[in-house]
Amino acid sequence: MPDPSISPPTSVDAAADLLAALDPGSVQRLRELDPGGAHGLLERVLDTFVDSLVRHLDELHAARAGADPAGLRHVAHTLKSSAASVGALELSRWCADVERALRERPDAAPDAAALEAMAAEMQRLLSLAGRDV
Repeated sequence: MPDPSISPPTSVDAAADLLAALDPGSVQRLRELDPGGAHGLLERVLDTFVDSLVRHLDELHAARAGADPAGLRHVAHTLKSSAASVGALELSRWCADVERALRERPDAAPDAAALEAMAAEMQRLLSLAGRDV
């Protein structure tokens, strides 16, 4: 049971935690697209990224359970670029590793450790964003 004296993070706290975990250069490039933040671009991009993490984590679990290498490769390929664009570079690297392994050996069982690391990084980012799933 959660400790009632500890309040859950606010959305502002969660956004700050997620931003702190991202590559500063990538975040700066996104900020430059919306000087002063008048259009809320950074927030919208991060919200979209977090929503995609939730969806792709479900797809990853389903593909792993169904031993579906094409599904795993699709998740890794899709997340690789979006993760890199927001500055989630560790996730992007894991996705690239998984995608490369599945492309080079499509009939082989995927590397369980790499898939686990990719899923763990997705979970970590979701947790930082206040979206534990």
